[in-house]
Amino acid sequence: MENRFDEILDLLLDEDNNDIIILANENGNIEFEQIALIPQKEKLYVILKPVVPIDGLGEDEGLVFFINEEEKNLMLVTDEQIIDEVFDVYFSLVEEDEDE
Repeated sequence: MENRFDEILDLLLDEDNNDIIILANENGNIEFEQIALIPQKEKLYVILKPVVPIDGLGEDEGLVFFINEEEKNLMLVTDEQIIDEVFDVYFSLVEEDEDE
């Protein structure tokens, strides 16, 4: 039987996926909408936006997670430089998409 990480990874890698991604933390489950999957420096990141706003996070803001396939988990990125780099790539992709 596939474990929970593999199920989430399948959803994240599916370009046609519009399902809500449910992640658990010490306070319970949080539902996210996937905004983008970003390859950056041989690593894979995902931008997720909470369905229900989280304190300290703007309504149109998302969180960056590192997909750690070795440890089979998603790790919240807190390094501002990495977050900026991931969002720079995201905005570049959006811009390219709009130009087409």
